[in-house]
Amino acid sequence: MTRYWIGVASYEHVKQGVLGGFAQVCHGKGGPLQRMHAGDWILYYSPTIHFGAKDPYRAFTAIGKVKEGDAYIFSMSETFHPWRRDVHFLPSQNAPIELLLEELTFIKDKKKWGFPFRRGCFEINDSDFQVVAKAMGVCLA
Repeated sequence: MTRYWIGVASYEHVKQGVLGGFAQVCHGKGGPLQRMHAGDWILYYSPTIHFGAKDPYRAFTAIGKVKEGDAYIFSMSETFHPWRRDVHFLPSQNAPIELLLEELTFIKDKKKWGFPFRRGCFEINDSDFQVVAKAMGVCLA
Protein backbone atom coordinates (compact mmCIF):
# COMPACT_ATOMS: atom_id res chain seq x y z
CA MET A 1 0.00 0.00 0.00
CA THR A 2 1.36 3.42 -0.97
CA ARG A 3 2.04 5.81 1.87
CA TYR A 4 2.43 9.59 1.75
CA TRP A 5 4.91 11.62 3.79
CA ILE A 6 5.82 15.21 4.53
CA GLY A 7 9.41 16.09 5.33
CA VAL A 8 10.27 19.48 6.78
CA ALA A 9 13.46 21.27 5.72
CA SER A 10 14.67 24.70 4.71
CA TYR A 11 14.26 25.54 1.05
CA GLU A 12 18.04 25.60 0.52
CA HIS A 13 18.33 22.07 1.92
CA VAL A 14 15.40 20.80 -0.15
CA LYS A 15 17.04 22.12 -3.32
CA GLN A 16 20.21 20.17 -2.47
CA GLY A 17 18.16 17.00 -2.04
CA VAL A 18 16.29 17.51 -5.30
CA LEU A 19 19.55 18.07 -7.19
CA GLY A 20 21.11 15.00 -5.57
CA GLY A 21 18.01 12.79 -5.82
CA PHE A 22 17.73 12.05 -2.10
CA ALA A 23 15.55 12.70 0.93
CA GLN A 24 17.04 13.55 4.29
CA VAL A 25 14.85 14.43 7.29
CA CYS A 26 14.98 15.26 10.99
CA HIS A 27 18.61 16.39 10.94
CA GLY A 28 19.74 13.08 9.48
CA LYS A 29 17.79 10.60 11.61
CA GLY A 30 17.19 7.21 10.05
CA GLY A 31 13.90 6.16 11.63
CA PRO A 32 11.51 8.15 9.43
CA LEU A 33 13.31 7.12 6.23
CA GLN A 34 13.36 3.46 7.29
CA ARG A 35 9.55 3.52 7.56
CA MET A 36 9.29 4.54 3.90
CA HIS A 37 9.10 1.99 1.08
CA ALA A 38 9.70 2.05 -2.65
CA GLY A 39 6.68 3.64 -4.32
CA ASP A 40 5.80 5.88 -1.37
CA TRP A 41 5.58 9.62 -2.00
CA ILE A 42 7.24 12.47 -0.13
CA LEU A 43 6.40 16.16 -0.10
CA TYR A 44 8.76 18.73 1.37
CA TYR A 45 7.50 21.68 3.35
CA SER A 46 9.96 24.55 3.83
CA PRO A 47 9.18 26.87 6.73
CA THR A 48 12.23 29.02 5.91
CA ILE A 49 14.60 29.66 3.04
CA HIS A 50 17.82 29.16 5.02
CA PHE A 51 18.43 26.61 7.78
CA GLY A 52 18.46 28.28 11.20
CA ALA A 53 17.29 31.64 9.88
CA LYS A 54 13.99 33.36 10.54
CA ASP A 55 13.24 34.27 6.92
CA PRO A 56 9.79 32.70 6.52
CA TYR A 57 8.97 30.83 3.34
CA ARG A 58 6.02 28.58 4.34
CA ALA A 59 5.61 26.61 1.14
CA PHE A 60 5.65 23.08 -0.20
CA THR A 61 8.84 22.95 -2.24
CA ALA A 62 9.37 19.44 -3.62
CA ILE A 63 7.47 16.27 -4.48
CA GLY A 64 8.96 12.89 -5.24
CA LYS A 65 8.56 9.14 -5.30
CA VAL A 66 10.75 6.91 -3.12
CA LYS A 67 13.00 4.67 -5.20
CA GLU A 68 13.92 1.01 -4.67
CA GLY A 69 16.56 0.36 -2.03
CA ASP A 70 16.92 0.95 1.67
CA ALA A 71 17.80 4.05 3.65
CA TYR A 72 21.56 4.46 3.92
CA ILE A 73 24.15 6.50 5.80
CA PHE A 74 25.98 9.17 3.82
CA SER A 75 29.17 10.83 5.08
CA MET A 76 28.76 14.57 4.55
CA SER A 77 31.76 15.38 6.73
CA GLU A 78 33.96 13.71 9.32
CA THR A 79 31.41 14.46 12.01
CA PHE A 80 28.06 14.37 10.19
CA HIS A 81 26.73 11.08 8.78
CA PRO A 82 23.02 11.51 8.05
CA TRP A 83 20.63 8.88 6.77
CA ARG A 84 19.29 9.31 3.25
CA ARG A 85 16.80 7.69 0.93
CA ASP A 86 16.89 7.87 -2.88
CA VAL A 87 13.94 9.74 -4.38
CA HIS A 88 12.84 10.59 -7.91
CA PHE A 89 11.67 14.19 -7.70
CA LEU A 90 9.15 15.55 -10.18
CA PRO A 91 9.21 18.99 -11.76
CA SER A 92 6.89 21.17 -9.69
CA GLN A 93 6.14 24.70 -8.57
CA ASN A 94 6.30 25.84 -4.97
CA ALA A 95 2.92 26.08 -3.26
CA PRO A 96 2.34 28.48 -0.33
CA ILE A 97 0.63 26.69 2.53
CA GLU A 98 -1.64 29.65 3.35
CA LEU A 99 -3.65 28.88 0.21
CA LEU A 100 -4.21 25.25 1.28
CA LEU A 101 -4.92 25.46 5.01
CA GLU A 102 -8.69 25.06 4.76
CA GLU A 103 -8.39 21.95 2.56
CA LEU A 104 -5.74 20.02 4.52
CA THR A 105 -7.30 17.59 6.98
CA PHE A 106 -4.06 16.82 8.85
CA ILE A 107 -4.15 20.41 10.14
CA LYS A 108 -6.79 20.14 12.84
CA ASP A 109 -6.45 23.61 14.37
CA LYS A 110 -6.32 26.15 11.54
CA LYS A 111 -5.14 28.87 13.97
CA LYS A 112 -2.14 26.76 15.04
CA TRP A 113 -1.50 25.23 11.62
CA GLY A 114 2.28 25.02 12.06
CA PHE A 115 2.11 22.52 14.91
CA PRO A 116 2.14 19.27 12.82
CA PHE A 117 5.34 20.36 11.05
CA ARG A 118 7.30 20.34 14.31
CA ARG A 119 7.57 16.55 13.95
CA GLY A 120 10.00 16.96 11.04
CA CYS A 121 8.59 14.03 9.09
CA PHE A 122 5.11 12.56 9.27
CA GLU A 123 2.58 10.56 7.30
CA ILE A 124 -0.51 12.09 5.67
CA ASN A 125 -3.47 10.62 3.80
CA ASP A 126 -3.90 10.34 0.04
CA SER A 127 -6.45 13.15 -0.23
CA ASP A 128 -4.18 15.68 1.52
CA PHE A 129 -1.30 14.54 -0.68
CA GLN A 130 -3.42 15.11 -3.79
CA VAL A 131 -4.40 18.62 -2.64
CA VAL A 132 -0.74 19.61 -2.27
CA ALA A 133 0.35 17.86 -5.48
CA LYS A 134 -2.32 19.71 -7.46
CA ALA A 135 -1.26 23.04 -5.95
CA MET A 136 2.30 22.23 -7.01
CA GLY A 137 1.12 21.65 -10.59
CA VAL A 138 1.59 17.88 -10.44
CA CYS A 139 -1.27 15.65 -11.62
CA LEU A 140 -0.92 12.04 -10.45
CA ALA A 141 -4.46 10.77 -11.10
